[in-house]
Amino acid sequence: MLQKLISFYLLFFCVFGYAQDSIIEGKINDQNKQPIAYVNVVIKSAVDSTFVAGTSTNEVGYFQLEGIKKGNYLLEISFIGYSKKSIDLDLSVNVNIGTIVLSEESQELAGVTVIAKRPTVKRLVDRIVFNVENSTLSNSNVLDVLKNTPGVIVNDGSISVKNSTPTVYINDRKVHLSSNEVQQLLEGTSATNLKSIEVITNPPAKYEAEGGAVLNIVTSKNIIAGYNGSVFGNYKQGSEFPKYSFGTSHFFRTKNLNTYLNYSISPRKDFRNNSEFINFIEEDQIISRWETDYRRVRDNANQNINANIDYTLDKRNAIGFSTSMLISPRENTKTQVNSETEVFGSDKLLDSIFKTDNKLRDETFNIAFTLDYLHKFKKEGETLAISGHHTNYDFSSFQNVDTNYLFPDQSPIRNNRFQTFSNQIIKIYTGQLDYELPITAKAQFEAGAKVSNISSENTLNQFTFENDMRQEDFENSDIFLYDETNYALYSSYSNDWESWSLKLGLRTEYTNIKGNSISTNQNSDTDYIKFFPSLHVLNRFNSNNEIYFNYNRRIYRPRYNQLNPFKYFLNDNAYVTGDPNLQPQIDDLFTLGYTLNKDYTFEVYFRHESNPTLQITFQDNSESLIKHINTNIDQSVSYGLDFTAYTKVVNHWNIYLLSSLFYYENKFFALESNNTLESIDRWSVFTQVNNYFSLLKDKSLGVDLSYVFSSRITDGPSVSNNTSGLDISLRKIFWNNRATLSVGVTDVFNAQNLSWTTRYLNQDVFVSSKEENRLFTLGFSYKFGNFRLNSNKKSIEFDERNRLN
Repeated sequence: MLQKLISFYLLFFCVFGYAQDSIIEGKINDQNKQPIAYVNVVIKSAVDSTFVAGTSTNEVGYFQLEGIKKGNYLLEISFIGYSKKSIDLDLSVNVNIGTIVLSEESQELAGVTVIAKRPTVKRLVDRIVFNVENSTLSNSNVLDVLKNTPGVIVNDGSISVKNSTPTVYINDRKVHLSSNEVQQLLEGTSATNLKSIEVITNPPAKYEAEGGAVLNIVTSKNIIAGYNGSVFGNYKQGSEFPKYSFGTSHFFRTKNLNTYLNYSISPRKDFRNNSEFINFIEEDQIISRWETDYRRVRDNANQNINANIDYTLDKRNAIGFSTSMLISPRENTKTQVNSETEVFGSDKLLDSIFKTDNKLRDETFNIAFTLDYLHKFKKEGETLAISGHHTNYDFSSFQNVDTNYLFPDQSPIRNNRFQTFSNQIIKIYTGQLDYELPITAKAQFEAGAKVSNISSENTLNQFTFENDMRQEDFENSDIFLYDETNYALYSSYSNDWESWSLKLGLRTEYTNIKGNSISTNQNSDTDYIKFFPSLHVLNRFNSNNEIYFNYNRRIYRPRYNQLNPFKYFLNDNAYVTGDPNLQPQIDDLFTLGYTLNKDYTFEVYFRHESNPTLQITFQDNSESLIKHINTNIDQSVSYGLDFTAYTKVVNHWNIYLLSSLFYYENKFFALESNNTLESIDRWSVFTQVNNYFSLLKDKSLGVDLSYVFSSRITDGPSVSNNTSGLDISLRKIFWNNRATLSVGVTDVFNAQNLSWTTRYLNQDVFVSSKEENRLFTLGFSYKFGNFRLNSNKKSIEFDERNRLN
């Protein structure tokens, strides 16, 4: 019976296929090889131009016209903002016209009113694209846009995607900055020229295997000849201090030259108040309890400079130069820490007090240069890109620490002073080659190679005082040299069918590491080769429903300061230290998702982390010391269910919702408890709701209302508290779309302060932190020059296109 049914269906489809007339299919891309959705594709008679049939492209730019009788036709492809294309067809058999590239139009469009649209979300086989160009979000800074980006969490000074820190790229160029510096860069960069945010939770083989998810920030191209620019400023008032940021961006383009320059400065002062409670334990009994009130004021005025120059040599060759600089001068970067610790004995009576005054001065110069060359072969879409990069990072810090020890009646016991000078110089050199080859209209092959060298010199000089005479503490002074060379090869293949998309790749990396501690003459040499496969599969049941599966393997190499073996003292009783023998962390991540009615996505994932590197706080009960140790824990496992929705509730009201239920388990070695293997696990919930309201007839007034909630989460041996936050912002566009004024409040109820509890075996620490989370914000931006064409071309069709959803 089964064989008869199979034979019947085969016969049915063969006869059905034979009975059909010709089929025309193809794919539409823009000049950046990105698919264009909803392009109009029309077949007309070549004799009298009468309409025969028509359709539009789907989310991946693919179209198909069926039932076309044999004959001569004119195929017309059009999309507002792009030049129309016409193709003559002599149709006798099925025709695949391959990939058609539409050029962006740069003609004056008269009588057009530009109105801000809502952000849109589009899923590709290997990423989510959050389009914000000309939306209300484009009138803020890039960090604010990230706070509204699906799947991205910005909280307490960190950016995370699925519980891991992402690697940030700008136009597919990696940003060589620390997590804090990345946030400072993004906060000081206007989103006026931001096109989209690509959230790549499982990066394909083209991207470095280092790190977890990738955030690729895509900026708009200035497509018209001439000049345009913008200026912006933001003011934030916290409970203690104000914070400012000012900046300006400039575009200039001729026929072959395209330039961009952005400068920003962010003068600010931040306050933090920590309350710390430590129980020192021996033989299951509390022998001493420390209660500390910690107050920190930090000043800085970071300056960011970003510049790009692209020059088209001819129709097949182009070169580009880009630079990014983060400068934090010493005179504007200082930290003042005052803490008071009350020491109680086993009888719970006050035994003594010590007060610490820590004055810190920092200076940072982070300068990066990239040189690019692009060659286009005669075959459409075949390209070769060569890139060279250099980063020079120079960080220095000086701290002076005075501690006064007192009896309970405040009479003096003794004083102690020490000073620390530290310096870190990192030089990075990379060379990369990328080759792309379209195999068919919908299939593509990519391959490439990369070599990078990282050299780091870390200097620490500590000084103590005897009778007010300074002398170097050689036991806690050192120079640590670190050299890493990495060679990488990758290849990938992708293909799009009518309902299926596939992308698979393999990246291979060989790493050689050399570390040398000068004072201890301790050398650590190691090398290893790792393989990083990736797989992305997507099946579209129809235009609204799809299912996808992703897998990839990633690596997290230890940071350079985590490898330093010497101790950096924060005060008399606490220090930070690293380990030159840290192992790289290897992650395997599996994701299965389903999108329902285009707007609702359900996603389950599983991630296994081997040898994660964490900075863990341990209390030495015998010496009454607090040690912040960079170490490998055994493993971490997490899995969960995510639900996201991005949809229109009613007219003028759109909503984005993320709800995540996940389990996280950490297995770590208790270094202060005979290295026993301990485990902490917890189910947690994270919820984020963003509401976008467009008011007034011309939608020039926008209101954004967002709420975030996070339950208790494990991080190594520590567990955090529940947090929540409500943000409100209003944006008004005026002066013919040239100016934007925004006002708002972040963390309205001041409920995003964190606390951590570390309690196992003989460890008992509780820390509660209060920062200036509740901020009154005020922002202004103004565009000048020839900017309207750039905006018009992209915005006039958005209302019509949104109706297609």
